[in-house]
Amino acid sequence: MSVESHPPCVRELRQVLLWPLRLMPVRGSEGRHAKPWEVLADMGEASPWREVVDEFTGDSQRFHERHYNEFVTFLPYVQRFLYGEGRSQKGGSATGSPMRVFRRSDVSAVRAVLHPGAAPITLDIVHVDLYFFLDLDLVLLNVEVSARDLALPQAQELLYRFGRGYPAGWDADGHAQHCLFSAEWLDAAGQVLAQSDANQRDLFMAHVSSHRAPRIAAHWAWLLEPLVSDHSERSGPLRYRQIEYYRMPQLAFLALDDPRALSRSDFVRLGLVTGAARPGDDPCLPYAEDHLADFEQRFCYDRFWSSSGAAPYTRYLCSGHSLLVLGDANSPFFVCRDRGVLAQFRHQHFLLFLIAHFQKAALLMFSDRLAEALKNLDIADAASVRRFKRTIRDSFASFLRFTHRYWFHEVSEQAQVRALFRMCSSHLGLDPLYTEVKERIGEMNQYLDADSLRRQANTVVRLTVVTIFGLIGTVTTGFLGMNLLAEADAPVGQKLGIFALVFVFTTALTVYTMVKSKRLSDFLDVLSDERASAWQKVRALGLVWRRTGE
Repeated sequence: MSVESHPPCVRELRQVLLWPLRLMPVRGSEGRHAKPWEVLADMGEASPWREVVDEFTGDSQRFHERHYNEFVTFLPYVQRFLYGEGRSQKGGSATGSPMRVFRRSDVSAVRAVLHPGAAPITLDIVHVDLYFFLDLDLVLLNVEVSARDLALPQAQELLYRFGRGYPAGWDADGHAQHCLFSAEWLDAAGQVLAQSDANQRDLFMAHVSSHRAPRIAAHWAWLLEPLVSDHSERSGPLRYRQIEYYRMPQLAFLALDDPRALSRSDFVRLGLVTGAARPGDDPCLPYAEDHLADFEQRFCYDRFWSSSGAAPYTRYLCSGHSLLVLGDANSPFFVCRDRGVLAQFRHQHFLLFLIAHFQKAALLMFSDRLAEALKNLDIADAASVRRFKRTIRDSFASFLRFTHRYWFHEVSEQAQVRALFRMCSSHLGLDPLYTEVKERIGEMNQYLDADSLRRQANTVVRLTVVTIFGLIGTVTTGFLGMNLLAEADAPVGQKLGIFALVFVFTTALTVYTMVKSKRLSDFLDVLSDERASAWQKVRALGLVWRRTGE
């Protein structure tokens, strides 16, 4: 039977979007950096976001077995990153996680239209969160949606189109390409809270023309409020910039009646998130066969793709940008939200995916900082040089804290989690990116160290010159304690006058020697050179008073 006439049915779909954004630094009233989550919390009722008191920090009655399984999955240093440290047996205070989570509860659903004329699809909102991280100007928007009983092409199109920060372009009819034709956030009563404006081409083009930065689509901009785009004309203490591609990284969970009914083309389209085949298109592979020859080896984790086990025919597809798990909807273990694959997907798999993309976003943020510091550097402006040095020093210190607090290659000893994290990290290129950013920050810091040593060396040279020439007068006037002027018995006023006169003269001579110290240093170098003739030494002495440019 053809895919077009009887497409497989997706009994349950879970889609999780994770969009990293760079936060522009927030300054407190006293000039110190304020923590962004504190700024958000201080807004009170003016903000729809509230900090999440999760199962690890709240009532122990809410702590379930799935939370325990999530915790023990990770290695100790990852546990400290995700959950902090609890109270000791001696009653010591608990140390919170460096990760802070805020959630808004006013959005209940999203109504999506895939194509012009297509019937709308309503997706339930599971949660909408913001993740903040200590010492890093970074925030991750997390949106999880769910739906039931979708045709496979609908699910493929949702994965492909939902979760784009703005349209990539428009067709001849003015319809936005590669994103939803329409998207509306709904409240619990079904009222529209915000809707997309992706089809208003002129707004996006005018924004790019004026700001040299993309315009965030209206429904995503609304969802992030009171955070506002840094290129927006709106005011707001929390501002963000795009740091990665406009397609949001995503996880997906698909429960199908029979996963084996999917063709290789279906797996490729799901794994690489290419969307469904268009009516009239060739339903075969979306790309050339040679390009996809190693698809199973590179993107598939097939340890559970068999008829045995608690959840038979479960397959994981990981491309870095996406992590997708699909399996049999008739398997109780696969769809179990407490102990099964669905529970693992929403807890362990989500967290390993979050860690990988958080690490990448942090490295890109450091790279952006360096580029901005160089762009703003004016070597002719002393204040600009000082700001540049301060920025590089701060970035170097922040990178050290990131390395020791957030950077790790292994997150778990469980084979499945370890393998999926390695696949995700490999596709994202985390190790080469880390090495590149580390080298750039190291080079910047080495430059500052070298410049500091050069300045210290110049200072030592100048002091040495002053000491040498001052030594002449000191030895001359102090030889055998000789006093040229016998004023020991003179009146006090006369002695004070002579002291002041000598003090002023000596200070002026010292300052003048400092002014000429570089040229005097050059003269001393020539004077000490045994190969230089007497005329060359005299000529070097004359250069001390020659005007610049002569």
